[in-house]
Amino acid sequence: MTEIWQRFLRFGKFFDARFEDLDRGTWKSIVYRDFSAGLIVALTAIPMAMGFAIASGLRPEQGIIAGALACIVGRTFGGSKYQVYGPTAAFIPVIAGLMAKYGEAGGGTFAQGHGFLVLASIIAGVVLMVMGLLGMGKYAKLVPDSIIVGFTVGIAVVIAMSNFGEAVGVQLPLKGGMIEKIKSLATQAGNFNYFALFIALGTLVMTRVMLKISIFIPAPLIAMALGTALGVYFFKDNGVLLIKDRYPAGIPTDFFLFTGPYFPGWTASVLYDLAYFAFAIIFVSAVESVLCSTMADRLADNRKTKFDAEKELWGQGIVQVVVPLVNGFPCTGALARTATSIKAGAVTPLAGYFKGILKLVIVLFLASYLEYVPMACIAGILLWVATNMVKPHEIKEVWRKDRFHACLMVYTAVMVPLTDFLTGVLSALIIYAILYRFFEKPAAEAHQDPV
Repeated sequence: MTEIWQRFLRFGKFFDARFEDLDRGTWKSIVYRDFSAGLIVALTAIPMAMGFAIASGLRPEQGIIAGALACIVGRTFGGSKYQVYGPTAAFIPVIAGLMAKYGEAGGGTFAQGHGFLVLASIIAGVVLMVMGLLGMGKYAKLVPDSIIVGFTVGIAVVIAMSNFGEAVGVQLPLKGGMIEKIKSLATQAGNFNYFALFIALGTLVMTRVMLKISIFIPAPLIAMALGTALGVYFFKDNGVLLIKDRYPAGIPTDFFLFTGPYFPGWTASVLYDLAYFAFAIIFVSAVESVLCSTMADRLADNRKTKFDAEKELWGQGIVQVVVPLVNGFPCTGALARTATSIKAGAVTPLAGYFKGILKLVIVLFLASYLEYVPMACIAGILLWVATNMVKPHEIKEVWRKDRFHACLMVYTAVMVPLTDFLTGVLSALIIYAILYRFFEKPAAEAHQDPV
């Protein structure tokens, strides 16, 4: 109990070692660097946040709200100096699956679907906070790279397939599993809109090219602006679907509306789903946040206080409790945005506060224009996210480790899109737990090619 109490007291400190670089002699330059990094990430994150929300079956403004608030809450209570919190690709199949079953597509209402998501997220948040108090942060590091890489590739496939319909401009949304989506695309092949496809591919290519030139270019926002100009002015009468066509209410600016939890009833099916989605949120939050924090310390060459894994779980828990209650959804550490923030000069958690505040301020001015963004443009940004998630050097590293981990990676990458998030990842973890003693090579042999 003494250790738990000491952790609780440590978690309650706001000005802790994360602010150690902010001193009297350098505070002006550090605040400037953090502000610049926050602005760059805010500009980059706006179209991505909208895309993640839409792909998850939610409204675009919910992604903006979630990303801004999660960064502020996470930077206040989390354990990393550098981590940027927000919507991430790994949550898309989890949230989309929940909304498909308990939202409008499943016979309920949008509010009921989001309310059930709020309930699952609150439960997950409380569990994460308890895990932090119990010092369980170290266990998130035990998930092998082969499963993480396979999971990431699988999620990339899910995102690409889920948004391919918007990219080619089909009118009927793609629903169901991977096989159902492929069948639906095949039946609508004659209705492809090549103007939408041009916008989607143009957005993807422009984003990738501009970011290769410099990370200081808010590439997704510029690509989205150009795609919007094409959709509204040049392809106006060619059937290109806009956000306002899908969401007639537009992008509201009354942020932070309270959205309470919803419980459908005490049935075995509901309780199973509640446990399923809560566990999925816990797993993604714990693994991705710890992974992102580790990467951030390495990328920033942090030679001072390293991230606190236990406090990170505590902060993640608070994020999952607070953010969905204010019209948001579950968020975690975002690898790409964290890397962008560090490369843009971020030094302290102030960069996260600047990112959250600037994001909301910018959207206040852009809200009336965002509803004219083509859905194909959002699809292009998400396709860029999907292609960016697949990192050949990580795949090669696992492939060269040994046959066991190579097979485990391939198994996870295939099972996640073919079944669902939990079945793919959990079955891979069970296989690893049972077989690693028999098939995992000793460290001395780890770099040999498996073939």
